[in-house]
Amino acid sequence: MSKVQKTTLVLPGAPPSEPQMRFFSATARHIAYGGARGGGKSWAMRRKFELLAFRYPNLQLLLLRRTLPELRENHILPMQQELHGMVSYNGTQREFVFPNGSRIKLGYCDKEADVLQYQGQQYDVIGLEEATHFTESQMQFLTTCNRNVRTDFTPRMYYTCNPGGVGHHWVKRLFIDREYLPDEYPEDYVFVPARVYDNKVLMERDPQYLRSLKALPPHLRKAFLDGDWDAVEGQFFDDFDKSKHIVEPFEIPAHWRRFRAMDWGYNDPCCVLWFAVAPNKQVFVVDELYVRKTLASGVASLVWQRSAGQKNQYTVASPDAWGKRGIDGVQGQTIAETFNRMHVPLIAANNDRIQGWERVHEFLAPIDDEGTPGLQIFSSCRNLIRTLPVLTTSATNSEDVSDKCEDHAPEALRYGLMSRPQPKKAPSLLGRVRTAAIDPLAPASKRRKPASNFFGV
Repeated sequence: MSKVQKTTLVLPGAPPSEPQMRFFSATARHIAYGGARGGGKSWAMRRKFELLAFRYPNLQLLLLRRTLPELRENHILPMQQELHGMVSYNGTQREFVFPNGSRIKLGYCDKEADVLQYQGQQYDVIGLEEATHFTESQMQFLTTCNRNVRTDFTPRMYYTCNPGGVGHHWVKRLFIDREYLPDEYPEDYVFVPARVYDNKVLMERDPQYLRSLKALPPHLRKAFLDGDWDAVEGQFFDDFDKSKHIVEPFEIPAHWRRFRAMDWGYNDPCCVLWFAVAPNKQVFVVDELYVRKTLASGVASLVWQRSAGQKNQYTVASPDAWGKRGIDGVQGQTIAETFNRMHVPLIAANNDRIQGWERVHEFLAPIDDEGTPGLQIFSSCRNLIRTLPVLTTSATNSEDVSDKCEDHAPEALRYGLMSRPQPKKAPSLLGRVRTAAIDPLAPASKRRKPASNFFGV
């Protein structure tokens, strides 16, 4: 056994770097390694998994990348070479089976809901390679699979990461800023920083790589060369400021207008937001519901219960709520029909993505000379606060959000704000036609005909 462990420990040509050795020896529940690019993260993750599998009999390990091509190039092919002759590989199941009964399963989560394939499964060790490519929702779901009843090994999760990506902010919060929620414990989280200079093999064999990192634009150079977690590329709402846009909850005056907005989802999360409008036209997001795998009747019931005693004047919802789903077992009944049956009638939201995201920008801006933001969010709306700042720009359309983001709460926000008039007069963008607002509660004779499906109160 010692010969096998020695073979898997030493990378031909060079021993592990000092940061890699600290990563190997850490035993906390959550262990992250990385920062800058070129620090030898993938090698360290593979080698740690191999060491654990050889050391502990019948250990169950799950190693994930976001996409299958990345998984194949960064782990499957190298591990086939590293473990050749010692471990059998099942290509159909994408798993390495060790002589002592341990198993390394390799998988990917390209789409948000792909994590559901691991529901009900149990792994002693889970690794997220390039963890910032995973959403916080995916990470949180996978933690429910990281469990065992062994006495010789406590469950662990390993992460490798660089700044940037859809998961940048949750990784930064947990491992860099070390800001924890009541059910999170600081001692469970260890971060081992690494830079390209630590990777002696890469520095010797490919010195051009270092020159390439130094030649990057300043913000990318800080992120990729220096491992600066405050340098993020592609943040869509860079005008979002927690110190301005987040407030502690307070009692909503009875005369303020209220409404709701919903982004429907079943496998993906369903998000409902509650809004209140102050006399100065400032909009507050005062509550949220964020559930997964809940039938339409169940969501409608939760909305009805949580809205008790309120006078919500309408609820806008994503257009897919009018699709023929039959999700509650009622043949041919749409989500909207189910909600109507449950006394929560829905109005189809304006689904113009570009105009909708622009509307969010407009509400984030000040509405008066004192700098009062047009939108403020109660600190209790955790999922909106968590996901809105980490939305990144689409690679194909600079005015849209990337489809790789966890955007369910921001989508509900977009629907809600599109049902409001613009918070202030803003210059029209070149080539864009703005739509007029109508009040769904006003008498028909006083309504302005909308250019599109747009509701304003």
